[in-house]
Amino acid sequence: MKSAVPCYYRLDVEVGPERVGQVGRILAAHLRLWDLENLVQPVCHGAELLLRAVDEHAADAQLSIEMWWNGQHLITAVGDDNRELSPGQGLRDCLEHIAATSDGWGGCATATGGRVIWFSRRARSGERMPRVPNVPGPALSTGCRLPHPAAAAPPARAARTPERTG
Repeated sequence: MKSAVPCYYRLDVEVGPERVGQVGRILAAHLRLWDLENLVQPVCHGAELLLRAVDEHAADAQLSIEMWWNGQHLITAVGDDNRELSPGQGLRDCLEHIAATSDGWGGCATATGGRVIWFSRRARSGERMPRVPNVPGPALSTGCRLPHPAAAAPPARAARTPERTG
């Protein structure tokens, strides 16, 4: 089993009905490249739900989709800069579905008036997912070594003779 390497991917896209499926295929390709085959369906489905919800409620929406894999969790974030986009019932239904199918999710406003919605999926221990190996700490024998062994014995202390008074 190969060790997990942190991965990051970002895709900027102008959302439209024809782009939703294309974006899903692009995300799936990256997940397969990262050996995360079993996360393809839930992650792509969640991202496609968000894209469709934004497409329904915005006339012109430029989105950024980001994925982070740290070896144990995959976080997917969809962000937009559309100030006119108001969350309607379609977006609420989408968020309820994401909350029910994700290990964690959330959202926040951006400085430009848009929002970012994210969700995470954890790699389950029963699944064959690449994990970050535990790296043992250095042993005492591999710690700091002296350049040369001490050749001479340490200097002996001079014997003190008691002083006589008298």
